[in-house]
Amino acid sequence: MTTLEQTIRPSAKSGEWKAIVVLILLIPVLWSPPFLFRFFLYQPFNIPSGSMMPTLVVGDYVFAAKYAYGYGRYSFPFAPSWISGRFRAADPEYGDVVVFRAPKDTAVDYVKRVIGLPGDRIQMRGGQLFLNDRAVTRVALKETVAGSACGTDDAAKVRRWRETLPNGASYVTYDCIDNGYLDNTNVFTVPPGHFFVLGDNRDNSTDSRMAAMGFIPLDNLVGKVTRIFWSLDQNGEPHMERLGKVW
Repeated sequence: MTTLEQTIRPSAKSGEWKAIVVLILLIPVLWSPPFLFRFFLYQPFNIPSGSMMPTLVVGDYVFAAKYAYGYGRYSFPFAPSWISGRFRAADPEYGDVVVFRAPKDTAVDYVKRVIGLPGDRIQMRGGQLFLNDRAVTRVALKETVAGSACGTDDAAKVRRWRETLPNGASYVTYDCIDNGYLDNTNVFTVPPGHFFVLGDNRDNSTDSRMAAMGFIPLDNLVGKVTRIFWSLDQNGEPHMERLGKVW
């Protein structure tokens, strides 16, 4: 007599054969160039906010090199929660633009710039960045139209600074207001196994200066942003002049 359990649940032997058949069918997919490219080399992301302006703007589509820092729990979709550490691990460098998962919001991918590494002391004083008690070199650039960067009148002006970190990494930041909420902070000492991130749009970025994000575990890295491969303006038109390498 066939029991109800036997009717609903196939035998173990049958289940094993089905699993083998599924794996065989998946081999061409798993080893196909698109799969390998997407899951092991470069992952595409789109930029939904202005926290990294002017480096990245809403409408940009970027590639993140997943191999740059090794592979961990957040390198692949649906990875089990018990995975820890990284295979072929490599640490980020000052100035890298990285995709990561925040410790308090691991369901969302974030993109920011690496400013501090384990043991570093980070502080903002009057809107200027200090790294290990030394002011990071910055040079004032010509003001530009703020657009959506500052959340005010699109025609307003925003100050720009070219900031250069000790390793030579150089990039442009936006400074919307004097003495903003995040322009003066306590000293943040980066703990072992973590890094510190800032958005280039300094007055409009949720980053490591705020408790909502804090220090980022190295194991939460997804990849290094390397290139803008597509971009659309606010009208949905191609923004071709933005295509290229991310600094």
